[in-house]
Amino acid sequence: MVENADMSGCEIAANDIVKLTHGKLSTEEVSASVVCPSCGAVSLFIGITRNSFEGKKVVELEYEAYIPMAQSEMKKICWDVRRKWPSVKHIAIHHRLGVVPVSEASVIIAISSPHRSESLEAVKYCIDTLKATVPIWKKEIYETEDCSWKENKECRWTGSREK
Repeated sequence: MVENADMSGCEIAANDIVKLTHGKLSTEEVSASVVCPSCGAVSLFIGITRNSFEGKKVVELEYEAYIPMAQSEMKKICWDVRRKWPSVKHIAIHHRLGVVPVSEASVIIAISSPHRSESLEAVKYCIDTLKATVPIWKKEIYETEDCSWKENKECRWTGSREK
């Protein structure tokens, strides 16, 4: 738990939850984990497996991660959010590993704050920064049984990012 300097009236200390799991993600669980009586906003981002990419039919994704480094980077994102948006109360970042079928969630981010603008901005920052800095790799598996490891265009260590 992280103590929050914010005097928002919530008796519960600010909480940062980062989770990497092979289990199915629950939007309800993630959303409920950030609810606070003094917060009027809970903003969510849910990234799901889509069924196509560049004309190819995708049947599932497979995620791998260097877990200690991924967790560390996810915690850094939480720290950055708190620095940029001090009124944010709770942050939850859950990312699935292993096989994720079409229409299931790969990542869920939830953030609570007293007002919507802070949580909405913070959620966008979280997903953008996660894709750029967290060592999680994605493989697309196609209907043809071909597969392709995908590079995030935002990823800082691949050299594909425009300067």
